[in-house]
Amino acid sequence: MKAIVQDAYGSADLLRLRDIDRPVPRDDEVLVEIRAAGLGPEVWHLMTGRPLVARAVLGIRRPRNPVRGWDGAGRVAAVGAKVTGFEPGDEVFGNCEGSFAEYACAKAAKVALKPVDLTFEQAAALPVSGMTALQALSGPARPRPGQRVLVIGASGGVGCYAVQLAAVYGAEVTGVCGPGGADFVGSLGATHVLDYTREDITDGPRRYDVIVDNAGQRPLPVLRRALTPRGTLVIVGGEGGTAFLGGLSRGLRAVLLSPLVGQNLRNLVSVARREDLLTLKELVEKGSLTVPVDRTYPLAETAQAVRHLEKGHPRGKLVITVP
Repeated sequence: MKAIVQDAYGSADLLRLRDIDRPVPRDDEVLVEIRAAGLGPEVWHLMTGRPLVARAVLGIRRPRNPVRGWDGAGRVAAVGAKVTGFEPGDEVFGNCEGSFAEYACAKAAKVALKPVDLTFEQAAALPVSGMTALQALSGPARPRPGQRVLVIGASGGVGCYAVQLAAVYGAEVTGVCGPGGADFVGSLGATHVLDYTREDITDGPRRYDVIVDNAGQRPLPVLRRALTPRGTLVIVGGEGGTAFLGGLSRGLRAVLLSPLVGQNLRNLVSVARREDLLTLKELVEKGSLTVPVDRTYPLAETAQAVRHLEKGHPRGKLVITVP
């Protein structure tokens, strides 16, 4: 089968389209014939091996799994001996490690039947980012109707879902994005939109009950100033910071500080779960959640897609299509 393979950590220049053996599913896995795969910052972290602490899981000197890709959509080609609830031919979406390939194995507990009205490209754009947004706005961060929610990085993969979910929950949503993104973020359900090149989140008297920070660059004191005295901050992702810990250092400081202040400061490490996929599927099928796809790239042009992710500001998700 054809796959995008990377033998060493580094830039998109190291990505190669190769013929490799088709994977064989374990007892608790399904083999998915991939039709489309989502591309987000998590793939960049896999590709570069940053932050360095992540290599304890990804592989110390080189990627443990050389095939890139983290989520996808397609048809079940085979099921493991202990798998129930799926059979060959089922259209599924979810967490499929190594999804930039014609076939990938996935834990049965991390995939679900594809939403009925979504294309494979749309379904592939939903799992990782959608589950991250859903988990970010859960527990104490789940906004009550009328509360104010600030989503930083509102036009990106996670942000576009966080804006929609907060609006579904009845919150007054403010989205932060770059120049030219206001109409897109407003269409997702944001009542207010801030252009980060012109306005700061602490400008004016407005303070927020919940802040979801997907951008990873603002210092913790700045985020806290924008938060109400009893508000909740959720830091998503590991951007910025040191080479070893990356943005995790900021998240760690937030967690350590949280018991000492009145605000609830969280660092989110999202987990792929079928129950969250089913929640997203239900919201999509009810029309409460849309799946914004910025653009698609064929499998052979994956390196170009990664470069666009690095340099641009995609509105929604980028998607790799597999013929």
